[in-house]
Amino acid sequence: MKQLLKGLGIALALATCTQTALAQDVITPDPKRGELLFTQGDAERGVIPCFSCHGEGANSVIATQPSLAGHPAGYIIKQLDNLDLTPEGTQKHRNNYEGFTNAMVMMAIAPSLTPQDRADIAAYVSGLKLTGPANSQHAGDLEFVHKGRQIWRAGIPERNVPACAACHGVAGRGMPDEFPFLAGQHPEYIYGQLRAFADGFRKNGGTENMMGTIANRMSIDDMKAVADYAAGLR
Repeated sequence: MKQLLKGLGIALALATCTQTALAQDVITPDPKRGELLFTQGDAERGVIPCFSCHGEGANSVIATQPSLAGHPAGYIIKQLDNLDLTPEGTQKHRNNYEGFTNAMVMMAIAPSLTPQDRADIAAYVSGLKLTGPANSQHAGDLEFVHKGRQIWRAGIPERNVPACAACHGVAGRGMPDEFPFLAGQHPEYIYGQLRAFADGFRKNGGTENMMGTIANRMSIDDMKAVADYAAGLR
């Protein structure tokens, strides 16, 4: 009986320790702290304010930098994790593609952000609204618009390119944590990401990097047309 009670005591102690450890690993996002990091950065750690590139209120005014306002927190955290290429970070999912992405800057910043930092920033930007969306640059070119709309809604069946709307939504609102919303995003940025996926510089496009496979089946004109169409969605 003593041995049994002793064994139960040890098991209970181990269970308590495990629960305590798990509780310590749980991160509670703090959007207020996230706002400070986004607007002020952290000079001591070399973290520049996020708004320097992503704009006030996470509404970017730089065509090659994405607006982040309203993106699901889980998606933001995933991208920050993927940009951390230190040995302690995630696998190398993203490389810089000069002229199309600006990942090099983020690769320098991401390792300085703790998991708590990432959760806080994500919580802050996910609660913002996209008040300054980009616009289609070719709205007057009906053939160009039709091409983009066709790819977005129906894909390119003869090349096994699925409809963008299947994952990103008819209105471009995406799916929480998995697929970003693209409505009102800068067309230059969307095009740049498609090129990066196609050329292997970005490898975190969903299950088995399906975006890499899809983008490789698209022409440059396809990419530009659908990027411009997405920018005009609301």
